[in-house]
Amino acid sequence: MNQPGAMKEHGATTQHGATNEPGAGKGHKTPVHQESATAPKTDVSGKSADTSAPSEKQQAEEHMKGMKGHPGEKAATSPAAPAAGAANAAPSVPPAGQQNVRANAGAKAKKPDPQQVQQIKSQHANFRAQPKPQQVPAVNYNQNYRIQGSDRWQGQHYQVFRSYHPEWHDQGWYHSHYNRVELIGGGYYFFNGGYWFPAWGYSPSAQYYAYDGPIYAGQHAEPPDKVIADVQGVLQQMGYYKGDVDGLLGPLTREALTAYQADQGLTQTAAIDEPTLDSLGMS
Repeated sequence: MNQPGAMKEHGATTQHGATNEPGAGKGHKTPVHQESATAPKTDVSGKSADTSAPSEKQQAEEHMKGMKGHPGEKAATSPAAPAAGAANAAPSVPPAGQQNVRANAGAKAKKPDPQQVQQIKSQHANFRAQPKPQQVPAVNYNQNYRIQGSDRWQGQHYQVFRSYHPEWHDQGWYHSHYNRVELIGGGYYFFNGGYWFPAWGYSPSAQYYAYDGPIYAGQHAEPPDKVIADVQGVLQQMGYYKGDVDGLLGPLTREALTAYQADQGLTQTAAIDEPTLDSLGMS
C-alpha cells in the first residue's frame, strides 16, 4: 500500500533534477555573449575592423550563433527532456475506475482468517441453541413445500436441496431409518449423508424449526446449531451478519449467507451447503 507514495516521492526528486539542468545550460551562455561583444575583429587584409559597439540586432544575432555553436549547450539541455519525461511517467498509477474495480475484486475475494475460524469454533464447543419464536418465527409443516429456486442450482452438491421435501413420521419410523436423531434448539433433527434434516412428526410438542431444509454439517458431523453458530460468528466478523449468534438459521442469517455466496461466486442458496462451508474453512 506504500508503493504509490514511494513512487510519487521518486518522481518529485527526478523532476527537481530536471528543472535544475536548464539552469546549468544558462550558465554557459554568458561567456558566449561576452566574447562576441568584446573580441576585436579583422578583415582579410589584417587591418583592424570597426570596433564600435554592435547594435542590439547584431548582439541578438551573435547570441543566437553562440548558442548554436557552443558544444556544451546541447549536452546540458538534451538530457533534461528525458529526465522530465521519466519523472512524469514514474508514478504509473492506473485510472481511478481500474482502482475501484481492483478494490471491489479484492473485497469479493476476501476469505475468513483461518485462525479466527478456529477461535470461533472453539468458543462454540459447547454451544446449545434455544428457541426464539418471537425474534425468529418458526416455519410450518407443508408436505408440498419445495426449496425455492433449487431446480436451477447446478451440480451434485445441490442435489440434496433439489430433491428435498418434508415428510411426517413418528419416532419409531425415524429410529428404524436413521442412527442419529437429536433434539436441537427446540426441534428434533435426523442426520443423513452429511446433512441434518427436520424430523417432522417425531414430537409434535418439540417442533420448532427456523428453517425447513438440509443443513450441511461438514466432515465432523457436528450438531446443526453449532454449525450455524460457527457460520454466524465468522460472517459476523467479516461484516455480513448483524444479528445475534443464536444457532438458528433465520432470515438475517440467510441474508448474510446470500451476500457472502454472491461475493464468492457461489450458488446463492441462502443455506449452509457444502461449497459454502468449504469456502468458510469449516468443512
